[in-house]
Amino acid sequence: MTDGPLASSKGAVGDSRYAALVVAGLVCQEVGASIAVLLFPQVGALGMVFLRVLFSAVILLPIARPKLRGIRGGAWMTVVGFGLVLALMNGLFYLSIDRIPLGAAVTIEVLGPLVLSVVAARRAIAWLWAGLAAIGVALLGEGSFGRLDLVGVLLAAGAGTAWAFYILLSRQTGRRFAKFDGLAIAMTIGAVASAPFGIASAGAALLRPETLLLGAAVALLSSTIPYGLELLALRHLHAAAFAILLSLAPATAALAGLVLLRQAFTWIGVIAVVLVVSASIGAVWSARRHEPAPESPDEVA
Repeated sequence: MTDGPLASSKGAVGDSRYAALVVAGLVCQEVGASIAVLLFPQVGALGMVFLRVLFSAVILLPIARPKLRGIRGGAWMTVVGFGLVLALMNGLFYLSIDRIPLGAAVTIEVLGPLVLSVVAARRAIAWLWAGLAAIGVALLGEGSFGRLDLVGVLLAAGAGTAWAFYILLSRQTGRRFAKFDGLAIAMTIGAVASAPFGIASAGAALLRPETLLLGAAVALLSSTIPYGLELLALRHLHAAAFAILLSLAPATAALAGLVLLRQAFTWIGVIAVVLVVSASIGAVWSARRHEPAPESPDEVA
């Protein structure tokens, strides 16, 4: 018997367990970003990007073992574009957190996916969430995280734009490649693309064992572990619930910056982050509410 309060309670407990996995993935990502910031004086932001993408590829390739035979021109164009955008997104983001606090950078960056959802929704209410997010970002400039460097803000906005393209290309890659094949190939392409900039930035520091170990740790925390946890969670959580949980990224980043990097922020900063998180959740909720109802078995038949 599957109906009744007991079954509902078990389902809620199960969902909360998988929701916790998504939150754990977010925490891992921001801890990884914090370690990356600490490595900037040694290897620079672009050196850190190279290490992260390189070790992500090294970890993913033996797991996925992608088959290159039979990949056609269209699929190659998609995965190459995905890899280049992946490297660009990480590069812009790391350059931004070298100039502005982690919480502010992620709050600005998340506008990319939010704008994408507003454009895709094509509904009036979606602009309400866009306006709410705009107010939140405007508050960021009111000294909530200290005086924000303009170049850092623009770099974070560029990372958000790249994130929107990342989402679109990720979907296309997922359709054209099985399992982790496309991601592994894209990571390898991203590592090759970022190598000249990373080597020029870090130089001989890339050969230090401690630097390589920390770079591998950043790759594990920022990419491998979150991707694995998210993959497991997506098998059990509704896509809308998953997207809402990911909307907590600005809050998680602000807390990580406060605890690990001592990047303080004011109550205005708290309000700014809450507004952007609320706008992201609202956009997901609106999209979910207007989804067509699932067909019944009779209709399918």
